[in-house]
Amino acid sequence: MVQSLDLEEQEQLAQLKHFWARYGNFIIWLLILVFASIAAWNGWNYWQHKQAQGASVLFDQVERAAADKDTNRLSTALTDLQGQYGRTAFAQQGALLAARGFMDAGDAAKAKQSLEWAAGQSTDEGLQAIARLRLSALALESGSPDEAKKWLEASMPAEFSGLVADRQGDIFQRSGQTNEAKQAYTKAYQLLGEETEYRRLVEVKLNALGVDPTAAPAAK
Repeated sequence: MVQSLDLEEQEQLAQLKHFWARYGNFIIWLLILVFASIAAWNGWNYWQHKQAQGASVLFDQVERAAADKDTNRLSTALTDLQGQYGRTAFAQQGALLAARGFMDAGDAAKAKQSLEWAAGQSTDEGLQAIARLRLSALALESGSPDEAKKWLEASMPAEFSGLVADRQGDIFQRSGQTNEAKQAYTKAYQLLGEETEYRRLVEVKLNALGVDPTAAPAAK
């Protein structure tokens, strides 16, 4: 009986040696890859956390400078944020915030520069759309309807269709194309949800042009 057990153990040991000889290197490399992947994942998460922390500090500086209308400090903070953490959401949102701060301080040129950065560098389609709509507004205010129209040419998320139509209405009206303005405003009114506060402003624009939006046919 003891000999049978010894023989069985020897057979199992021989089978294990054969298995290891055949698959040992593969198992070792597989374990190395698994542990390397875990280490890389942990390192990536740590780097992301550090990026978010650093970007948050600079975003706070942008926010405070914008509130104080300190354009010099705002420019420095935004440049640091974009230079060090340009791929983060903080930098992209910071550009929009800085643009508003520059406008409040009366510096339209820097506001445009910030918005152009957001429109070109942001990875968020919503933020890009906001930047383009604001650039269009700036161009229109500066007397450049063709440039204003250009900023609306890029594809934008469907959620912004109403705002795009409204801005198109502004451009048509500024260009003296009253009928086209009525059509664009009507489309904007119908695309904007009833609960949207901005819809009331569009209604005022239509009323000023002699249009009752509630009586207009549905937008296509």
